[in-house]
Amino acid sequence: MHKCLKSFIVACLCFVAGALELSAQYDKDVFYMRGRHALADGKYALAIENFNILTQLDTTDHLTFFFRGIAKYNLGDLRGAKRDFDRSVRINPVFTSGYHYRGITESRFGNYNEALADIQQAINLRPGEIGLYFSRGVTYFLSQQFEKAVGDFDRYIRKEPKDPSAYLNRGASQLFLGDTLKALNDYNKAIKLDRFDPEGYVRRGRLYATQKNYDLAIADMDKAIQLDTGNTFAYFNRAIMHYEQERYREAMSDLNRVLQDEPGNALTLYNRGLISAQLGAYEEALNDMDRVLNINPENVLAYFNRASIFIEMGQYRNALEDYDKAIELYPDFAKAYMNRSYVKNLLGDFKASKKDYETAQKKVSEYREKNKSEASAFADTTRKYSSLLTLDAEFAKKDFNDELLQHRDIDIRLRPLYKFVLTGQKDDTNYALSSEYENPLLARFKLQMPIGVDVRNSDQQVGDEYIRQLESLAWGGDAVPDSEQSFLRALNDYAAKQFNSSLDYYGKAIELSSGKADLTRMYEAFYRMNRGVLRAEMIDFISSIQSNVQVLSMDDSGNTRARVKDQITRQYDYTDAIEDMKASAEIAKDIPYVYYNLGNLYCLSSEHVNSIENYTKAIELYPKMGDAYFNRGLVLIYLKDKEKGCIDLSRAGELGVQDAYGVIKKYCEDNNE
Repeated sequence: MHKCLKSFIVACLCFVAGALELSAQYDKDVFYMRGRHALADGKYALAIENFNILTQLDTTDHLTFFFRGIAKYNLGDLRGAKRDFDRSVRINPVFTSGYHYRGITESRFGNYNEALADIQQAINLRPGEIGLYFSRGVTYFLSQQFEKAVGDFDRYIRKEPKDPSAYLNRGASQLFLGDTLKALNDYNKAIKLDRFDPEGYVRRGRLYATQKNYDLAIADMDKAIQLDTGNTFAYFNRAIMHYEQERYREAMSDLNRVLQDEPGNALTLYNRGLISAQLGAYEEALNDMDRVLNINPENVLAYFNRASIFIEMGQYRNALEDYDKAIELYPDFAKAYMNRSYVKNLLGDFKASKKDYETAQKKVSEYREKNKSEASAFADTTRKYSSLLTLDAEFAKKDFNDELLQHRDIDIRLRPLYKFVLTGQKDDTNYALSSEYENPLLARFKLQMPIGVDVRNSDQQVGDEYIRQLESLAWGGDAVPDSEQSFLRALNDYAAKQFNSSLDYYGKAIELSSGKADLTRMYEAFYRMNRGVLRAEMIDFISSIQSNVQVLSMDDSGNTRARVKDQITRQYDYTDAIEDMKASAEIAKDIPYVYYNLGNLYCLSSEHVNSIENYTKAIELYPKMGDAYFNRGLVLIYLKDKEKGCIDLSRAGELGVQDAYGVIKKYCEDNNE
């Protein structure tokens, strides 16, 4: 698979663009080549910016959408990539690469039938393109059609006998077919072709481990780590191998090394917890199991093993609760019934203990009966959860750093509020194809200001000379209307971090403009918007200095362990800020920044439905407002509407919000629902 994915850029460079038409004064060739060069250099966000311009100039060029799709793919925006590949093949129904890469993208979603159909369409169009068989082989492998995968890799290897990745993939397929000898031969061949690729050593080492040849297995992991000191998967595998040889300290060292780079890796935390328990380090084991359950609150084995730790610590009530939870999640878990019976007996609840013991015996009998039939796959109560313990590819591709999202305490790092800020100079230039929001009232206000201001969601750094100019205007007498003068004073004091004084001057500006019949009345909307933002920012400042307080908390029972919280969840009152924004919206009903700000404030107030409604209103008024898509996407993900949320994030990235791609990689890339 990696071969195919890595070739995205290489393959796309094989296209030779013909002469493109010019649209008005715009040279499409310039944007096209800029986009292509950015793509080749791995500057994917910059590539998207240039291809975005091309899509505005020409909606009929399939290559523009194709290349933009590649950029999105490489940024982890699979949904956005698929939409662009869809567009490319709609425009050009015989575009082989469009089908090929759409198939690869569908495969990443787990839509293997659709992926195979697309790749087959590509093969029908260009049967001599050998790379298509590699991609189909990968897709067959992922869909567990291992014999067909081997057939496609065979075909590819006959044409490309010196490609190590093909041998690695064929070897993996052979391994799943139970032919360890052929798999070993393929891994050896891959290593011989590329002795500097750690992947070959990792795979061969894992094969040796299955044969219990741990000395050779560890030697291969040592080599992989020597070649790539940041290969956490190799450290993890070596840890398990050390564990199997009862080298617990070495195993712990390797697991700690994994967690150094991936502190939220649930699989590693789980295994470290088990080893810590074996070594008698029960508090450390408990902490690790707590983390695992933070990440995945429905992990049956974590509850089961945490209960065992509680027993060792003499905390029988806590153990009982964990066995209850394990059985609730998996009612056929015989071992959980048996252990719960033991705990109930210790607590003197003999009747309930006997009932659990009898239930466990009954389940064991049922399992034995099932083992005699074709239903034997369901006989072992832990088999359903074996993926927690196996060393499979999920470790390498799964991002476990999202525990806050899965725990419903996702830290929603919203794009900041919009407000008027000092720009340092006035700029009345109009730019073609600009994504800036245009509004007559806004334009009039900015033009009327004697000094450069603009609406942004970041503070602009301006020089001392500019501040002195501002001060002369703010306190310069009758040259500036009173309300605007108060507004300038508010901006000046804000720049000097005199927030209370700034708040007072915003209030003065609002008072002076209220009730006026001319444009001054409309300008009140802008004064209120800025005051609302300032009020919110003052709250956020207070929040930031209080969030590091540590507190101890205990269960109602009083006998559980204390827990230290790094962050206290507080509800801050944004009512005044919201009232300012709502009043602003009543005065000037078509300013998207106000609704965007309301979206943020409602989100911070945990009024998520209102938040989404206001982001939507902002987008309706300003369809190119990337920040609104970004924030709405985060809120939707928080509300478990992952599909819509990720679509919003994709659109945000397309509109230039580069932070979106980091969020997409965390929350949207794994879509095998």
